[in-house]
Parts: sequence; structure tokens; C-alpha cells
Amino acid sequence: VNGVTFKDLVVDFTREEWGLLGPTQRILFHDMMLRNYSNLVSLAENSSLAKHQWVHTGEKPYACGDCGRTFSQSTHLVHHQRVHSGEKPFTCCECGRAFSLSLSLAEHMRCHTGEKPYVCQECGKAFSQSSSLIKHLRTHTGEKPYICSECGRAFSQRSSLTKHQRVHTGERPSVCRECGKAFSQSSYLTQHLKIHSGKKPFMCGECRKPFSDSLALVHTGEQPYTCGKCGKAFSQSKFLTQHERIHTEEKPFVCGDCGRAFMQSSSLALYLRTHTGEKPYKCNECGKAYIQMSHLTEHYRVHTREQPYMCNVCGKAFGRGTHLLQHQRVHVGAKPFTCGVCRKTFPEAAALILHQRIHAGEKPFECHKCSKSFSQSRSLAQHQSIHSQGRS
Repeated sequence: VNGVTFKDLVVDFTREEWGLLGPTQRILFHDMMLRNYSNLVSLAENSSLAKHQWVHTGEKPYACGDCGRTFSQSTHLVHHQRVHSGEKPFTCCECGRAFSLSLSLAEHMRCHTGEKPYVCQECGKAFSQSSSLIKHLRTHTGEKPYICSECGRAFSQRSSLTKHQRVHTGERPSVCRECGKAFSQSSYLTQHLKIHSGKKPFMCGECRKPFSDSLALVHTGEQPYTCGKCGKAFSQSKFLTQHERIHTEEKPFVCGDCGRAFMQSSSLALYLRTHTGEKPYKCNECGKAYIQMSHLTEHYRVHTREQPYMCNVCGKAFGRGTHLLQHQRVHVGAKPFTCGVCRKTFPEAAALILHQRIHAGEKPFECHKCSKSFSQSRSLAQHQSIHSQGRS
């Protein structure tokens, strides 16, 4: 205890000295050595018990001289002090990477060996670290132990909560060196930088077409991966994995800013542009930019006047599929949008919004001649004709 060993308590005799002791003296010496050994063992046990009891009492007698943080065991303090000293005595023999803890090195070595000893009992997925398995299990249990103190929103991972809290604090630590724009997450900055660099690092192996996102393209048409629930087939196993989430309703990709979850990483990547403001798809005619290519394709029809969506009842054509769907409600009489005040129904959401201004008394369209206000722009247009007739 405190560096004292049994060797420090032993009295050594030479053969000549031992021969000079009588039988009684030898018995007394033997008893004394046994008593010393017993006392030393007892002290060690009491010391270990005392240290263990600190777990229950919360006592932390070992303090860091640099930051004041306290610990219940001296070994924990030694490990912590490497944060300040930068000491990393444990080095990977494969890649030379160094670690401050032997446990961290052991976990890192699994990157080289491919060992994944932690297996999910629900789905069989394996992980190299126990912490990764714990995080994964929350996708099955739905557990979200990390709760935002501002709005009460819950998250399955601490890192997701940290990112979300920046919504409340307004913190944007990732700054673009090109234009000075700041972002709450480094991943948003990475995506934003593509605007400046024009970089398209992902290339199709068949046609060599480059992309800014990791989109997979298949030219063979082969679909060997089949869904066991509905029988739908896919060309790649990852597409099947994505599809199966429709059945399980799993949404593992979470926006760090607002907490919205998605089934696919590509959907999250597109959605993130609403936070970053990135609009990589630009119209060559008018310069208007869009978040998605599909939005740009629809916009081009304004210039080309192409109307590929045709009503099979009356033959009327539209530039967008959504406009055709709205139009078809005229024929079937569908009015899915209901006013919450008077229960009147409408075929389009825009018509409902206009109607709700009657209840709210909202009149956003004002005549610049007489300051009279109207709830609809067409009512203002009709009114303004009165002023124009008066001038004529």
C-alpha cells in the first residue's frame, strides 16, 4: 500500500545469524512475519474497498492540475492527463496511428483485421465497437435518450442533439473561406464548396459521366436482389436495403439541424440544401437555380413550352405532372382540401388558401390609387379597371 511491499517488512538473517537464534526466538520471529504479512494484506483489501466505495459516495480525490477535473481512481487521472500532454504511447503497427489509451488502439486494430465482434441480435448486423452496436440498437427500439432542453425534441445519438442545438443557439462554426458563408455543420460546408470548385468526384464506370453526388447507375438491367415482402427486384443490394425501409418504416438518416428523418441518404442530401441554400442546377436561359435536377427539368418547359402531361378526358396538356393531377379533379369532382372553419371543400390547395382569407379578413392586395384592399389579385385587377376607365 502506498508503494510498501512485503519485502520492505522482512528482516533477513544470514545463516550464521539464524544459527545464533534459539528455538523460542525463531518461533517469535515466525509469528511476527505472519502478523506483518496479514496486516499488509488487510491494508491492501481495505484500500481496494475504500476505492470501490468512492463509486457509491461519488468521492473523487484525484484532481487534474491543468483543468481541475476530478477522478475516483488514479489510473483515470493518468489517462486524462494525456489530453493535456498530447501523449499517445500506444501506436498501431499497421498504419502508425497513435492513441492515448490501449483500449482505443484495440478498437482501431479492427479496421485492419475486419473483426466485428458485436452482433445485433435483431438483424444480425455486426460492428467493430460496442458503442456502434448500442447506437444501432436504437433503430430497433426507437429509443431517443438525448432530449433538447429548449424544444423537447429527442434524438437517438448525442451528436445529433449537439448539431440540433445549433438551431437554437444560431452557432455556425463551419465557414467558407471563399465567400464567408457559415454553416452549422461541416457536411453542409463540404456540399457548399462544390459551388466554388465545380468538382464532380463521382463517375459512372460504364459511360464515364461525372456527378457531384454518389449516384449509382446500372446499364445491364440485371436485377438479382428481390424483396421478400413484395417481390420487387433491384440491381444492387443497397437498393434493396433502401426499399425494405418502406416496409419497416426505418428512417436512419436524420437532419442535424431540424431532426427530420429520411429513409435514404440521398434524400437527406437533397433536403440539406434547404439549409445550406445550395442550388447546383442552373438554367442556361435565365440563370434561375434549383436544388434538384427534376425542378430544373420542369422549369425548362417554361422556355420550350413543352407540355408532356395530357389529360385523357379532355386532351388538355400541362408542363408538370402535378398540374395534370390538379386538373383531373375537375372531371372526377374531387375536392380534397377542406376549410377548417366552414367545411367548404376545394379541388386545389391554392383555392383553399384564397378562401381562408375571407374568414381571416386578410386583404393583401392594395390599390395604389385609392388604397382599397382585396383578398385576391383578380379582384384588385377588376377594381383597377375603374380607375383606368375614369382616365379615358
